[in-house]
Amino acid sequence: MKKYNVTVNGKTYEVEVEEIGNTNGTPVPAASAVNKTSAPAPKANSSAAQQGTAVSSPMPGTILDIKVSVSQKVTSGTVLCVLEAMKMENDIVAPVDGTVTSVNIQKGSSVNSGDLLFTIA
Repeated sequence: MKKYNVTVNGKTYEVEVEEIGNTNGTPVPAASAVNKTSAPAPKANSSAAQQGTAVSSPMPGTILDIKVSVSQKVTSGTVLCVLEAMKMENDIVAPVDGTVTSVNIQKGSSVNSGDLLFTIA
């Protein structure tokens, strides 16, 4: 048995792994681990990136309500919209203070993870 520390979502676990040999008795090499500390940043079009901070959907779902409009000033933590995912309502909040420069969704529309919802400048 070999002991390893594995970190998943910031929490560290101690695991024991038994090394199993192949048919001729030599150890089988372990598959290489991929160090993936975070999901890749969602891609936004270049014009939106130049205009301000992109607010993307964290998960697939349906837009139940849009709480802001273009040119509206918001502060960090202001609810921008309500996203329903797996029968749960999730508030999507502004990550920064600023003015909403684009609203890229409509009430009732379906979104995928990483889709651009708003731009705040």
